[in-house]
Amino acid sequence: MRGIPSPVWVEDGDPALIRDAIGIVARARGMSQIAREAGLSRESLYKALSLTGNPSFETVRAVLQAPGLQLSATRADTPAA
Repeated sequence: MRGIPSPVWVEDGDPALIRDAIGIVARARGMSQIAREAGLSRESLYKALSLTGNPSFETVRAVLQAPGLQLSATRADTPAA
């Protein structure tokens, strides 16, 4: 999907970068559609992904799952692909 940051952007685990990357995915697909598929209101999705947002892990999982993505983890000493 075009516009999705590479893994290098989120390697340091900065919650703001992760939130922003998820926001890019949601906006690319359409916030209303992602909210509907994730079982959220559009307003709560915008709030969770705003600059001051702090989405729950469940929100992150649901928003990523809506367009068919999944969250994965790798060992910190393993270089990103």
